[in-house]
Amino acid sequence: MASASILTIGNEIVSGDVPNTNASWLARRLAPLGVAVRMSAALPDEIEPVAEYVRAEAPRVDFLLVTGGLGGTPDDLTREAIACAFGVPQEEVPELAAELRARFVRDPDYAARWALLPRGSRPLPNPLGGAPGFAIENVYVLPGLPAEMEAMFAAVEEEFRSGAPIGAWRRTYATHESAIARALAECGERWPGVLVGSYPSFTPDGPEVEVVVKSSDETELAAASRWLAARLDELAGRR
Repeated sequence: MASASILTIGNEIVSGDVPNTNASWLARRLAPLGVAVRMSAALPDEIEPVAEYVRAEAPRVDFLLVTGGLGGTPDDLTREAIACAFGVPQEEVPELAAELRARFVRDPDYAARWALLPRGSRPLPNPLGGAPGFAIENVYVLPGLPAEMEAMFAAVEEEFRSGAPIGAWRRTYATHESAIARALAECGERWPGVLVGSYPSFTPDGPEVEVVVKSSDETELAAASRWLAARLDELAGRR
């Protein structure tokens, strides 16, 4: 099974001013492509911390997806940070710069700066915005604005397809997590290749737990979820 990490860049993300919806959206889209996310991180708009993370994490995974910091304001430093991570200069991609100048006639030189990509990069078109993304080795750099990020990912998502999709079974039960913990553990012991998760919450109607089982093996997933469903139905009421 292929692996991925997701890095979201932005002072607004790290500070909590803006929720990190990009990471959860990407993780959900990668699972059907057979890619398991091993880490999700957020860093501020600073060159060295981003470069240090990319240098360390990219060799550990099949794909490293980076979002944010591609605009034209002073804190948009992702292109510089990725160039630093790979130890290469930024170079203007001539055809990309020409296209940006033609599209943004009010300030063509401002837009052309988005074409200064790390040497060796492959530009990724931005269907909904201005600043292009790019890919260099196994690192894919996408915009921070969710709509632009999602459109750009959709255009290249087949590049991530890496085998059997990671399927999921989920149900919500009206119970405390402690009441079903033993059954969850037993399921994991019976099917060690299956990931079993439980996510408790408290509602006006009382406690509830969402139970999720995941695997890229359809047979294992079916067997584990069938056994667990029967066991949990004995122990707790379903929502």
